[in-house]
Amino acid sequence: MGPQARTLRSLLILLQALAGPAAHNSDFYLAGDYLLGGLFTLHANMKGPAHLNVLQVPKCEEFDVKVLGYNLMQAMRFAVEEVNNQSSLLPGVRLGYEMVDICYLSNNVQPVLYFLAQDDYFLPVLEDYSHYVPRVVAVIGPDNSEATMTVANFLSLFLLPQITYSAISDQLRNKLRYPATLRTVPSASHHIEAMVQLMLHFGWNWIVVLVSDDDYGRDNSQRLGDRLADGSDICIAFQEALPMPAPDRTLTPAQQARLGDILLKLRRSTARVVVVFSPELVLHAFFAEVLRWNLTGTVWIASESWAIDPVLHNLTELHRTGTFLGITIQRVPMLGFSEFRVRRSQDGPPPPSGTSPRATCNQQCDACLNTTESFSAILTSSGERVVYSVYSAVYAVAHALHSLLRCTQTSCVKEVVYPWRLLEKIWKVNFTLLGNQIFFDQQGDMPMRLDIVEWQWDVRQNPFRSIASYYPTQGQLRDIQNVSWHTHNNTVPTSMCSKDCELGQRKKAVGIHPCCFECIDCSPGTFRNQTSDLCSTRRPAPRPAPGRKDTSCFQRRLAFLEWQEAPTIFVALLAALGFSSTLAILVIFWRHRPTPMVRSAGGPMSFLMLVPLLLAFAMVPVYVGPPTVLTCLCRQAFFTLCFTVCVSCIAVRSFQIVCIFKMASRLPRAYGFWVRYHGPYVFVAVMTAIKAAIVAGNMLATTTSPTVRSDPDDPNVMIASCHPNYRNGLLFNTSMDLLLSVVGFSFAYLGKELPTNYNEARFITLSMAFSFTSSVSLCTFMSVHDGVLVTIMDVLVTVLNFLAISLGYFGPKCYMMLFYPERNTPAYFSSMIQGYTMRRD
Repeated sequence: MGPQARTLRSLLILLQALAGPAAHNSDFYLAGDYLLGGLFTLHANMKGPAHLNVLQVPKCEEFDVKVLGYNLMQAMRFAVEEVNNQSSLLPGVRLGYEMVDICYLSNNVQPVLYFLAQDDYFLPVLEDYSHYVPRVVAVIGPDNSEATMTVANFLSLFLLPQITYSAISDQLRNKLRYPATLRTVPSASHHIEAMVQLMLHFGWNWIVVLVSDDDYGRDNSQRLGDRLADGSDICIAFQEALPMPAPDRTLTPAQQARLGDILLKLRRSTARVVVVFSPELVLHAFFAEVLRWNLTGTVWIASESWAIDPVLHNLTELHRTGTFLGITIQRVPMLGFSEFRVRRSQDGPPPPSGTSPRATCNQQCDACLNTTESFSAILTSSGERVVYSVYSAVYAVAHALHSLLRCTQTSCVKEVVYPWRLLEKIWKVNFTLLGNQIFFDQQGDMPMRLDIVEWQWDVRQNPFRSIASYYPTQGQLRDIQNVSWHTHNNTVPTSMCSKDCELGQRKKAVGIHPCCFECIDCSPGTFRNQTSDLCSTRRPAPRPAPGRKDTSCFQRRLAFLEWQEAPTIFVALLAALGFSSTLAILVIFWRHRPTPMVRSAGGPMSFLMLVPLLLAFAMVPVYVGPPTVLTCLCRQAFFTLCFTVCVSCIAVRSFQIVCIFKMASRLPRAYGFWVRYHGPYVFVAVMTAIKAAIVAGNMLATTTSPTVRSDPDDPNVMIASCHPNYRNGLLFNTSMDLLLSVVGFSFAYLGKELPTNYNEARFITLSMAFSFTSSVSLCTFMSVHDGVLVTIMDVLVTVLNFLAISLGYFGPKCYMMLFYPERNTPAYFSSMIQGYTMRRD
């Protein structure tokens, strides 16, 4: 036997000693002074009646009874008796049960080892436990998450089914670690979400969180903090851990001082909503101090552990402290349970022979029953809530046994019940119980509805009145009703770090909490509506424009180029002049197209320049009026393409003149190639195609849809433009035109010594220099100014550039053809060429 095997055997010997006869024959005492029922187990007995062992406190009159724990124990018994009396569910099979008190944390391991052992109280060491049959077939409980996880660590090794009825920790959803643990309540995430939605509904965004100093308090507070960090607009003013009292509810001097510090902070805080995650054991001393400090006007939000605790509710003075709201399981009436709960022992069957020889609470102790009777009315009127979770857990096991044993209406198959096989059937149960569908989801949870309850002291019929319901499957809080607030005029309590800003004001954060802010008036030209925290500048419905602290939209003046304005009229006159003059030039050139003057100006290429110029002057009105998609398209594409055609024609024309008179003799083959393949037209087509690609790319990168933006100098004015990057797009589109202007200017300068009739250097230089200078001036102006002035300058520079080409380049040619026709003859041009040649020689 190796070291590991010896260690395992030593451990099991210890476990067997713990699970031996002492666990069955001795009594389990409480660490506290009242009863804490919590761990129930089931036996499936094929032969005899139900087997009962209740391992509880022997002399109940010496202790106060935890009413809810005793209530859950009775629910277990009630469900077992119902199943045994329903011959159709498990015919021929009777359920037995054993109950132990887990005493919070002091009695977890010993009972579970007892349940895992066999009838001889030994837990054998086996290589494979697939065919091992422990003492019980299933475990119901415990009632809190920490004890449940302790027990689950043992039960999961044997895949012994465990169904807990009130442990809500999300850690139990980890089925790799707890494969045999299920529960008949929603997980903690749903409880937290119900709390958050409740606070959001009533507008509470400034809260205090008090937790017990144990895993239950820490886990739930951490989960609440994570949920609020997801952007729920709820802030935690402070969080404190409540001191854990001794089992007799007494506090040490240090704990008393600690509790006083917490209440002092609570009194000084502006938060009036307090969320408490704690077992009820901790809260008796806490609320006693709350009453002593006379804290009032607080909304207490109770976690499920004490949301419907009748003992705390019995402290009627608590109504002075404020309003109590709790999260608990839905209300499900259980017919006959109220009578069963207070049934005297002599009214029922005699105690079975298997019970402990010593007296126990469940059977012969009048103190337990008398205490329960005193709370019976409140337990009945508040509705059977958590007890239904125990009730449904028993029925889930019964239905799983029904499926495993292949039961019919009259009999069940007599076979051994292995835990892992029963666990498989429990996962698959799906039945209706008292109007609710009972099944387990993938995490082993039962998605039961949660209720938000309000504590009432002035009525006897319903001390825990449901005011809202939370549905885990939809994740929504619904059916919200009115609450009886303990405030003046029954108004909803407020709990906010900062009061809401007035209309027309915006929030400015103060400190680290987003719920804390100061209010600042919205600046002129902006407004804040009721659904936003920022001052908006959206375009609104018509209304006079107000000043500061505006509370709604107003009609801003939309700025664009209008016809009645002086700059528009001036530009329109220039465009009309350009259109008429260009049209006249086109007519003159068409009538004199065979003449040398027209051929020297470019011949057919001159018409390629005049037609775009004429169309461009005619399209100037697209700059006037509010921009649209069509007008923006013309501004960004049509004008720049027309200008590129003209400038590229001038550039290639100047280059062609230089080649004719200076390069033809030096590069005859290149010149022949240029003429043969129509080099000028190819150059113009290539430049136009490149410019079209640049314009298309710019339009795809931005947009052609018009936009409206606020004028930085006057917030009452909205500037209408083609797109936000209108200036950048214009600069990008004119870059190629500037380059062509420089090329045309350079070649024109090289041809300054050509014959006068062919010497167009002065006209080309003038037009190209003007085009370059105006474009650079426009770029400089746009980098400084914004608004309608940019549109005015854009259209003005465009018209002037076209006029420079139309009048500066074609104007002198028309003048010569109209007023000096004798110079427009082949003989005259030949004499000029001969004179230029003789001077060169």
